[in-house]
Amino acid sequence: MADPRGTRETMIIIGGGLGGLATGAYARMNGYRTHILEMHEIPGGSCTSWARGDFTFDWCVSWLLGSGPGNEMHQIWLELGALQGKTIRQFDVFNVVRARDGRAVYFYSDPERLRRHLTAISPADARQIRHFCRNLRTFQRALDVYPFLKPVAMMGRLERWRMMASFLPYLNAIRRSITELMTDYARRFQHPLLREAFNFVLYEKHPDFPVLPFYFQLASHANGSAGVPEGGSLGLARSIEERYRRLGGEITYNARVEEILVEDDRAVGVRLSDGREFRADIVVAACDMRTAVLGMLGGRYLNDTYRRLYTRTIDEPGMLSPGYVSLFLGLRRDFPEADPCTTYLLDPELADRLPGMRHPSVNVQFRDRHYPELSPAGTSVVYATYFSEAAPWRALREGPEQASRVRRGQVLHTLPVRHGKAYLAAKRRVRTTLEAFLDERFPGLRDAVAVRDVATPLTQIRYTAAHNGAFPGWQPFMEDGGETLEREINRLGPVLPGLANFYMSGVWVTVGGLIRAAAAGRQVMQFICRDDGREFTAEIDRHLPPPRQLVIPVGPLAEQPAPAPTRRPVTVPNLTEEHSR
Repeated sequence: MADPRGTRETMIIIGGGLGGLATGAYARMNGYRTHILEMHEIPGGSCTSWARGDFTFDWCVSWLLGSGPGNEMHQIWLELGALQGKTIRQFDVFNVVRARDGRAVYFYSDPERLRRHLTAISPADARQIRHFCRNLRTFQRALDVYPFLKPVAMMGRLERWRMMASFLPYLNAIRRSITELMTDYARRFQHPLLREAFNFVLYEKHPDFPVLPFYFQLASHANGSAGVPEGGSLGLARSIEERYRRLGGEITYNARVEEILVEDDRAVGVRLSDGREFRADIVVAACDMRTAVLGMLGGRYLNDTYRRLYTRTIDEPGMLSPGYVSLFLGLRRDFPEADPCTTYLLDPELADRLPGMRHPSVNVQFRDRHYPELSPAGTSVVYATYFSEAAPWRALREGPEQASRVRRGQVLHTLPVRHGKAYLAAKRRVRTTLEAFLDERFPGLRDAVAVRDVATPLTQIRYTAAHNGAFPGWQPFMEDGGETLEREINRLGPVLPGLANFYMSGVWVTVGGLIRAAAAGRQVMQFICRDDGREFTAEIDRHLPPPRQLVIPVGPLAEQPAPAPTRRPVTVPNLTEEHSR
């Protein structure tokens, strides 16, 4: 509710990830004076990359929902200035799933090309393949009316009725796809390759996912709205940061919030780890929400639902999205025969050598195809990942997961920490195992390595303080976790009961990826404007031209040669050290 003692004008936002940046940008569009406080030295949170020699290793965006026009997701990115002036690259294959014997399934974006390819693999499954591709076309149309701009909790009865009416033509497909797990759906296929491959369309196996998110992602890709933005993940965050600054917003880095200050059950500001205090009329937490509600607020103002979510449910198996183990390799040569994105199904013996692996598979991207501007001409960047919980890595570590210390006269909070010999040995095993695996498939790859890096869920914790290294937070489609959270947000709004002038934003108050985090920033400002009696406003950033869409053919059904990307010529150093992250 609005402060009865006066008009609220100033706002502190905790966290400079995409949720915090979006909150700040929309707050400035609506006249609030804002100050973002970010623990790291750069913006973006999990939407990040880092340099190793002349290579930039991009950790986050493999596809960006809303990258193309025709949906409300795209409007949000344009309002935030995230895509303007950039080339958006999209391959016409979403992912390749390659079996242990080398056979491959190409999941083409176009439903007709996908149907032809799958039917060529298994004519006996033609009926089931037609069913999948027909529903994929249905979801392509449904995405045009999928709501992102306004929170459901703020919709009136007529608005909700209109929203439901717009979904009526697609209701059967949506209802059926949300009630059947993909693991069950995949068993309908007679061909063993298709039965296995469909579980790995979204790069990894998601045993708790129904069929719906598979349709949603593939349909977005088929609509030309799930590509990758020029400049990569950190470039995306930098663009939104620039939009925020042009709107007049303030941001301070290396600022770790330890306490949210409360007076008379009202949030009035924050205290940093160095003792500094900042005061404001409104405090918005766009950070790890468990840290905010249990740490910065000391567990006060939690109703039964939130207390259960953040003290018990959050640590139950499967409630959070798992973390990643990532291997980056900067290679001195091109590998033109490599597909941009492939999920390899592994033999159990090989999978057992990879610490923390949940399912015997690894996703391998030749990232120079996604972001050619981030690596020197004539080189390649490999990004190999698999899901892993934080627990097996915690069991190996020594010392703290985060430690603040002084460097060049400045206190930094995300610097590397020593985790001991067992932890380093496990990272080395990831590197050597995956390098050997890739060298078998791409001869000469191991000898071409110039720089390398390995990241684990503990890396994610160190950089973002995300609970258990979970990205992007709550796992969707879990009744007692993410679904309960969304119902509570719809019921109460993004607030805590009994605490005035405090709001929640970012990926931890929704379920999904980067577009959800950005949309949460827009939607929390709609709640704040409502509480202050202001009319919410937002506008597209027009200081640069609209993004340019580029489709790059891939695979055996490619109908035209892929255009040669332009890259900057850079001399590659002869580096072999492994950087600990």
